[in-house]
Amino acid sequence: MTARKDIEAITERIRERSRPVRELYLDRVAKAATHTANRATLSCGNLAHGFAVCSPSEKVALAGDRVPNLGIITSYNDMLSAHQPFETYPNLIKEAAREAGGIAQVAGAVPAMCDGITQGQPGMELSLFSRDVIAMATAIGLSHNMFDAAVYLGVCDKIVPGLVIAALSFGHLPAIFVPAGPMTSGIPNDQKAKVRQLYAEGKVGRAELLEAESKSYHGPGTCTFYGTANSNQMLMEIMGLHTPGASFINPGTPLRDALTKEAAKRALAITQLGNAYTPVGKMIDERSVVNGIVGLHATGGSTNHTIHLIAMAHAAGISITWQDISDLSEAVPLLARVYPNGLADVNHFNAAGGMGFLIRELLDAGLLHEDVQTVWGEGLRPYTVEARLGGDGSVVREPAPKTSGDEKVLAPVAKAFQPTGGLKVLYGNIGHAIIKTSAVKPERRVIEAPAIVLDSQEALTAAFKAGELERDFIAVIRFQGPKANGMPELHRLTTVLGVLQDRGHRVALVTDGRMSGASGKVPAAIHVTPEALEGGPIGRLHDGDMLRLDAETGTLEVLVPDDELAARPIRSPDLSANGHGFGRELFAGFRELAGRADQGASVFGFA
Repeated sequence: MTARKDIEAITERIRERSRPVRELYLDRVAKAATHTANRATLSCGNLAHGFAVCSPSEKVALAGDRVPNLGIITSYNDMLSAHQPFETYPNLIKEAAREAGGIAQVAGAVPAMCDGITQGQPGMELSLFSRDVIAMATAIGLSHNMFDAAVYLGVCDKIVPGLVIAALSFGHLPAIFVPAGPMTSGIPNDQKAKVRQLYAEGKVGRAELLEAESKSYHGPGTCTFYGTANSNQMLMEIMGLHTPGASFINPGTPLRDALTKEAAKRALAITQLGNAYTPVGKMIDERSVVNGIVGLHATGGSTNHTIHLIAMAHAAGISITWQDISDLSEAVPLLARVYPNGLADVNHFNAAGGMGFLIRELLDAGLLHEDVQTVWGEGLRPYTVEARLGGDGSVVREPAPKTSGDEKVLAPVAKAFQPTGGLKVLYGNIGHAIIKTSAVKPERRVIEAPAIVLDSQEALTAAFKAGELERDFIAVIRFQGPKANGMPELHRLTTVLGVLQDRGHRVALVTDGRMSGASGKVPAAIHVTPEALEGGPIGRLHDGDMLRLDAETGTLEVLVPDDELAARPIRSPDLSANGHGFGRELFAGFRELAGRADQGASVFGFA
């Protein structure tokens, strides 16, 4: 099937906008490709360094130019649940490579930080920038030019976008992403959220809170709610960078290991030494990017990807905008209810039919481009499957179920939860911003209330504890953008504002910072651009200004005359405390170079 006319029209708009830079990028990819093993260009001294620790048989193979060598980029560490399973992957990949007549080496490792640990802490101010550090660290690992393809071991929030940026920077190499999968289900996410609210209200203590959190985050794998980490996995599959059905298989299972070995063998099969050469820079095109955005809307995915997808696309010479994302949201129905958009977790989503069911529904409705290239071959239709373990221990695939296993979790297009995807761009005299509405009740999508203007989430939390917020208001938290302090997530505010909303107050948030990928039930206009530190109007707001946030019409306004607003000076707070401690002094250059949120908030100047 072909994509619907409205989907194709947006894709063509992106294609035309991107054409000059995309053509330059593809020319560079073509020039970087060779017809022999990449390491054939190395001198004898270079090559000797590159295989010094290999076995004698591997040295013989690598000395020639017909055996493919697979580079492994890993984000393994044993502190973070999502990345701990990667400990065993290199040996599995090396074993699979030998079985396929190739070789694999760990090309390099990248940092992997957890926003769940750094929320509300100084380290969160490094989080967004870690994406670009990961891209650079990957580039260093691949710069040795020993490799004919690469597999990328990464899962969470900034890790996958950083790896994608790097993979596309090495666009002549085939690339396959290998996930670790979600942890098994713990206590329901709504129960965890309830305990958090009780703690914020002082009704339970730290011991009870820690017990609930520990029962939720309890073992290896990604957190089970549908935040940025699991949105990453959805994106990698729907964009064709995973093997079919790989995204949401739990760690430590025979199927998970079989999928990992299969991915390694497939990566070796699509190098330029074979007959199915699939360079990732050519494979990922405007249609792939649009498919990713469609998947984000259909599943109610993370708002963080309104930043990451722009940066990822730029790395391939493709220019997308918030308006493209917003227009696609108007065309794509919401088909998944996974916390915070519902009560289920990603294991329930997978059990209900998962990615195979979702992709088939979207394809049959003309909402995806079917005629794309993937790591599996031509077309997206082969992804409408479920992966199973065969009797011989290999991966077998069956057609995804014709009906959802639970329509409260995963609905067909004919029974969509809402007709739009729930991500919208807001415009107005404060700037423009992103709002996620898929978890916000319709009656709360329009808020008009006086502003409470603060410069940190800590200040709002303190006001809440002091009992100063028992009223309708819109919280304005500014000087939280990329240039101010690295654009941390303000997830701590979710609980506070949720408590006040549950008490009957009409509340909302406006900020030039980010919220968690688990943005929830409180209306939040986030990523306000331009940010306050760059002279954005959000920096001119005063306590008591009447604000209107209208997620239905897409407007964000302060109800004061334009000339009065323009005449107000911007009071720049003392941000020196954000410039040191926990390594923040090392990122001063990043803060200076960071681009706007609607341009990917990147330190890279793609051209």
